[in-house]
Amino acid sequence: MVVKLYVMDFSPPVRACLMACEVLNAPYERVELDLYKRENHTPEYLAKNPMHTIPVMEDGDLILRDSHAIMAYLSDTYAKDDSWYPKDVKKRAAVNDKLFFNAFVVFSKLRVVTYYVLQKGYKKLEQEWLDRIEEAYSFIEAFLSKTVYIAGDDISIADLALFSNVSSLEHMQPIDTKKFPKTIAWLDKMKAKPYSKKHNEKGVKDLDKYIKDCIE
Repeated sequence: MVVKLYVMDFSPPVRACLMACEVLNAPYERVELDLYKRENHTPEYLAKNPMHTIPVMEDGDLILRDSHAIMAYLSDTYAKDDSWYPKDVKKRAAVNDKLFFNAFVVFSKLRVVTYYVLQKGYKKLEQEWLDRIEEAYSFIEAFLSKTVYIAGDDISIADLALFSNVSSLEHMQPIDTKKFPKTIAWLDKMKAKPYSKKHNEKGVKDLDKYIKDCIE
């Protein structure tokens, strides 16, 4: 059965889910939404997701509205092995830990920027926002100083989730190579992945252009 994903490429959580579908061999149908035209506010879409956010995943009668929950579900349902989302309790807990970190620490920094610039009409990136992004980089650097990937020495869906955000954040606040060498090395490694080039690159450019068009 094919899952439906409601998407627009400029969204980091959307990109994370698309990369997950690729690496997990999950069959999916793209349902394009144009947020510029507020297609995420139609009665039909709001019936699926009252929060009017993307992505949304439909698999039969199941609807999921959070990218982390979507990736976990896709892993459990379609993955041929558990390498991306381990079944071992402690390894899975480590991945969940970084998924929550991504959601509540890293993505929240990006969400502040997109909310105030894209929705509230701010014409510059406030220094406080940039300082908080820099703080998030310091946390990532600390984690990557202990493991090869964000949740351990093996790549996981937590890396996809984090990468989709950091690859956009670096256009708002460049990453200092001297202060955060592990983060830069990890980011470069993720950028080189075929699924990243296919599902992440364009969306990063789209979001970067949209923000710059709003503040310039």
